[in-house]
Amino acid sequence: MRLMLITDTYPPDINGVARSLSTFAAGLASRGHEVEIVTTVPSDEEADPLRRHVVMAMPLPGYPGLRIGISTTWQMQAKFEEMKPDVLYVATETPLGIASIRAAAKMGIPVVSGFHTNFQTYLEDYHLPGLETVATGLLRAIHNQTFRTLTPSADTASMLERWGIQNVGVLGRGVDTELFSPACRSSTLRASWGADEKTPVAIYVGRVAAEKNLQLLMRAFAAFREVHPSAPCVVIGDGPRLKPLQAEHPECIYTGAKRGTELAECYASGDVFLFPSSSETFGNVVLEAMSSGLTTVAYDYAAPRLVIKHGQNGWLAPFENEEAFLQTTRESVASWDSASIRNLARQAASDYGWKRVIEQFEGELQAAIASKAAAPSIS
Repeated sequence: MRLMLITDTYPPDINGVARSLSTFAAGLASRGHEVEIVTTVPSDEEADPLRRHVVMAMPLPGYPGLRIGISTTWQMQAKFEEMKPDVLYVATETPLGIASIRAAAKMGIPVVSGFHTNFQTYLEDYHLPGLETVATGLLRAIHNQTFRTLTPSADTASMLERWGIQNVGVLGRGVDTELFSPACRSSTLRASWGADEKTPVAIYVGRVAAEKNLQLLMRAFAAFREVHPSAPCVVIGDGPRLKPLQAEHPECIYTGAKRGTELAECYASGDVFLFPSSSETFGNVVLEAMSSGLTTVAYDYAAPRLVIKHGQNGWLAPFENEEAFLQTTRESVASWDSASIRNLARQAASDYGWKRVIEQFEGELQAAIASKAAAPSIS
């Protein structure tokens, strides 16, 4: 199978979508498939294992760290003529993705699309209020031109179906349990945060951006310190709100973005993972935190609903109930060092390896190819 993967974000970008897509691509390549990437960012590795086509881009308004890919239908046709892909996976609804879908239609190439980000909910955060209805209509029109739309969670799939998007499937996510492990815990790193083994550390990992509900995060950190006043609160990540947040809340520790073993060490050196976001399509960081042996506090939806059993391996608050989230945070402090919760969290995450996800993704793409082959020709 020859796959061309179309996406605005890809490593070295640091976000859950980029990491997931690179894992999909590498997983398919390891299974003998030919994979090429069309994206907005060049590789930071001299020996990139997959061929990458870099297109023009412009920064997302209000969020310069993310880019919108720009291409034309004829430009994408030229790329397809060169590779002759059997199938496309279009992971973005920007001009790059739209041009790719149109070019594929002209050339008879089947397309599977992905819904990875709730951009329609970000409009108010990024100074574009009142456009959600317009955005959902556009997303419906784009995705209904593809053979199938894949999204990470049942919650998001139900939302897409309510919008009128057809043939929606759930393609979950996995976690690298060897990388994200309690064995990465560092007493040296904890000491640099001002914590010994008798002091709990509350952490957040993710983009430092408006859509991540940062105001509630800071309130949750404060609620955590109500119970344990000496607890360090650590923000791990980067984004457009990092500098303002540092100025507004200097009492927290800010590490900036981390990747690989440094990120794994940060996770494992914490104790309670606070994740107040209500805009995720999945929430990869929840699996990473649980795999690292942390107690997680999150809203009851997407990945948290899937893997957390309230009071057993983590804590769930009713969706978008901020007061309940704060109270749940206070309750979590009492069990921050519970070996049972930590072990059960790790065990739950271990059930979500990447192998089965890659196999399902492979099957979805092959089904799209088969459907095109079975379609009657028009003469």
